[in-house]
Amino acid sequence: MIFASTPMFATFVAASFVLAITPGPGVLYIVTRSATQGRAAGLASVAGIALGNLGNATAASLGLAAIFAISSVAFTAVKYMGAAYLIWLGIQAFRSGATALKRAASGSAGGRALSAVALRRIFTDGFLVALFNPKTALFFAAFLPQFLPASAGALQTVAMGAIFVLIAVCTDTCYALASGAVGPWLSRGNAAAGIGRTISGSVFI
Repeated sequence: MIFASTPMFATFVAASFVLAITPGPGVLYIVTRSATQGRAAGLASVAGIALGNLGNATAASLGLAAIFAISSVAFTAVKYMGAAYLIWLGIQAFRSGATALKRAASGSAGGRALSAVALRRIFTDGFLVALFNPKTALFFAAFLPQFLPASAGALQTVAMGAIFVLIAVCTDTCYALASGAVGPWLSRGNAAAGIGRTISGSVFI
């Protein structure tokens, strides 16, 4: 049994919902993807980030998060890896925005439909953004034990992490669908799309 009582489970769900709905780096990534590339891109981002967060929950359950807590070198290394990846994503967004602006200047049309390959790339980006955030593993290591009995093992911790991720998927999906509503405005012209992607590049960097 994961939880000692039903009230404890209800408290965990309520706390998880409040934390999940609070905007953070993951939500920011989802919103920018969904607003500039459509709801499909936003939902692919949700799936990727969810898998990355589940990986962090697993790491926390195995005690790997403790390495980040006691080793500033390990924490800094992973943090800079994540920062470098975000900068790379920002540069890619800038380049994509510049291409869209050039198409607008030449009068060519551009669609917002994404191929399966593009969606897989967005999914992978979301996964890596979440996985390369050591603060997430530390969060799980600090948050989950508050609702676990002292005798809880790694499997119970992973199960709780999965519940948290499931709640986050629900809230993140709402963010993706809502921000995707501005997609039609961005698709009115390549210039607007280019500006949107340039802004998203600035956000990542």
